[in-house]
Amino acid sequence: MKSAIIALVVVDLIIITLTFLFGEENWLINTQMAFIPSAFVMFGSMLSYRTMVKSRLDVGAIPDDERDTLDKLEDPYELYDDDIIKEENREKTLVEVVKEERQNLKKSRRSFWQTTKDAKASFSFYRLGSYLVLVFGFFYLNSNHILDIPIYLLSLIIPTIVIVTVFMRKS
Repeated sequence: MKSAIIALVVVDLIIITLTFLFGEENWLINTQMAFIPSAFVMFGSMLSYRTMVKSRLDVGAIPDDERDTLDKLEDPYELYDDDIIKEENREKTLVEVVKEERQNLKKSRRSFWQTTKDAKASFSFYRLGSYLVLVFGFFYLNSNHILDIPIYLLSLIIPTIVIVTVFMRKS
């Protein structure tokens, strides 16, 4: 997270410098009104999903995988599992197959409350507040007739590119 914040600050300083050198006064306002809320939306998303996953791990809702690392690498889709091969070799009737599939669907069905637990991350305060600032900033620029759409859209995309690049270099 720290490296992403540092990268965003450096990129924002570069954007500010470039707008002073080559752009108009309105470009600076447009870039900052799009860049900063977009960066906060990204960080709000990361924080809310991290807390959601952490809480689900603490509760035990996400099961630990019993397969070892070597088995995952050699057979990632469990194609060569002995139990599955034996089961596939015996012939099944259509009725048995339908019953098995129905049972699998019932097992994987999620309740309304389980779905709302996952939706909490979508409605976190961080993300909603950032989107609110982004929308109000857009309306402010538009109502004062200083909105420059290409610059605004470019400034919306830059934080996403920077954060994805930073995290891809880490892994």
